[in-house]
Amino acid sequence: MVTMAPRSGKHSKPSTTKRITSKKTVSKKNTVKKRTVRKRKKQKSSQKGMVLFFVLLAMISLVAFGYYLGQQGKPFFNQKNTKTVLAKKAQHHEKTKVHKNKLTIFSKVKSKKPEEKKRAVLPHTKAQPKVLTLQKKVILSSRSKKPKLVIIIDDISNRKQLMHIQALHMTVTPSIFPPSHLSMQSHILAKNLKHYMVHLPMESGNVQFNKQYKTLKTSFSKAQMEARITEIRRLFPTAHYINNHTGSVFTNDYRAMYTLYGIMKKEGFTFIDSRTIASTKVKQIAHQYGDAYVARDVFIDNIQEISYIHSQLKKAVRIAKKKGYAIAIGHPHKVTMRALASAKYLFRDVELVYIDQIFTK
Repeated sequence: MVTMAPRSGKHSKPSTTKRITSKKTVSKKNTVKKRTVRKRKKQKSSQKGMVLFFVLLAMISLVAFGYYLGQQGKPFFNQKNTKTVLAKKAQHHEKTKVHKNKLTIFSKVKSKKPEEKKRAVLPHTKAQPKVLTLQKKVILSSRSKKPKLVIIIDDISNRKQLMHIQALHMTVTPSIFPPSHLSMQSHILAKNLKHYMVHLPMESGNVQFNKQYKTLKTSFSKAQMEARITEIRRLFPTAHYINNHTGSVFTNDYRAMYTLYGIMKKEGFTFIDSRTIASTKVKQIAHQYGDAYVARDVFIDNIQEISYIHSQLKKAVRIAKKKGYAIAIGHPHKVTMRALASAKYLFRDVELVYIDQIFTK
């Protein structure tokens, strides 16, 4: 009797071995797929990196190339352009060399016309005013064994005042008013004087003082200032020094004072600051021009008493001992003249000098 194997019908169970093998093959396929995906991703990212690297390298090369071209001025591969550039450079070098040689030779020749001299010495420069280079710098003389004391007497307008100063038989510098309503001939006083100054009225905070004849004001144009200083030069052809009469507003105005300072230098004047205001701009301006700043240290006769004047003179002597020189300013009052006449013993430790004797010549 033959036994028949049971038929697989509708209700027959699937074999477990087939299920296991199918699952394994699926999982293997999935892992293979995943690996290939990972590899592709890695390949893509490496490709991107390489592209970025080459892009950056190209950009850096372009920048470097552009910089090189900028340094050369013209494209280096254009031979015609480079030749013309080199030729132009050589021509320019030769021209400047010849120009410099001409200037050197010309500056050595003494010209009779001062304006021709200026053109030769001073090339065209916009960086600084001409007066800075054209004019001689104001330099103080070297310190001597004895300190120096300068006594200036301001407000001189007539012969009598000048005679009182001369009667002292002392080294005193008179500062003379330009012609004014007080005396229209005051400039004649300087005719035979070797040591003197010009006492120039300048704008102050006092309205009454500003009414003085031809007072210089901050509202003046450069042309007006030039006209006034040119007039002063004509009236005082041998003068070298100017100090301000009043002038607290003017010397405190940087723009106006800078303009005036340059004009005075051009006319051969050295400005001595009477220092009628503590915030004066003259020091700053003088240093910008490369000049020594010289200013009043002491007013000696604000109080018109002999004892006070003597005490102020002692103060001036102390300052002179400290810095090598001092400047004391007084006025032609009778009391001041008497105080000076009786103060000679105060000057034992200093040398009385005229204003021009504290500068190098």
